Order: sequence, then structure tokens, then C-alpha cells
Amino acid sequence: MGDEILIAALVCVIACLGLLLYLHIQTKKLKSKVDALTLLVKESDRQRESVKRELQELRSGTIGVGRRMLELEKRASQHDARLDEANQQDPQAKLYTRAMKMVDLGAGIEELVHECEIPKAEAELLIRLHGKG
Repeated sequence: MGDEILIAALVCVIACLGLLLYLHIQTKKLKSKVDALTLLVKESDRQRESVKRELQELRSGTIGVGRRMLELEKRASQHDARLDEANQQDPQAKLYTRAMKMVDLGAGIEELVHECEIPKAEAELLIRLHGKG
């Protein structure tokens, strides 16, 4: 009976050693997977930061472009206002502006001469310069 207990104890020790060896191998596998996932997470974080910086640069550029566009629109509006003011102050410019609009609408030489009171040669020139054909 003493031998049987000794054999049983030896079997238990061998089983425990086998179990410890199995757990050690599984732990190593899990550790290598954790290390690989850690590297992936670090790389993802680097990429995310890079994209975040690029996005911030794009935002800054877009804001700059928007400001520049507002400035250009303001300047264009000021130029339009000056042109309108100049046209209103110069009666001759009004006549020629009206004549060009009439040419755009398809008016003929005689109609320009009569309506805008400009010489026939100037009416012909306007039609040649601004006519649709």
C-alpha cells in the first residue's frame, strides 16, 4: 500500500508538472499576442496623431482661404460701387453702358443711334465689339 501511495503521488507530481508546462506555454503565446497588439495600438496612435495634425493644417488653410475670399469679395464690392458711382456721374458712360446692353439684347445700328443719340460710326463699332455674331 505504501508503493501505491508513492506511485499516486508521483503521477500527481508529473501531472502537475505537465499542467505547469502547458500553462507556461500558453502564457508565452498570450504574451506574444499582447505584445503584437500593443505594437498595433502604438502604430494606430501614431497614425491618428499624424492625421490629426494634417487635419489641423487643412483647417488652418481653409480658414485662411475663407478670410482671403471675404477680403476679395469686399474689394470686388468696393470696385463695383466705385464703377457704379463713376457711371452715374458721367452721362456719356451711361449712354454707352445702355448702348452695350441694347447690343447684348440684339439692337441694330439705327436703334442705337436713335435711342442712345450716338453717331452711326460709334454704333457700328459697338455692335462689332459687343455683338453676339
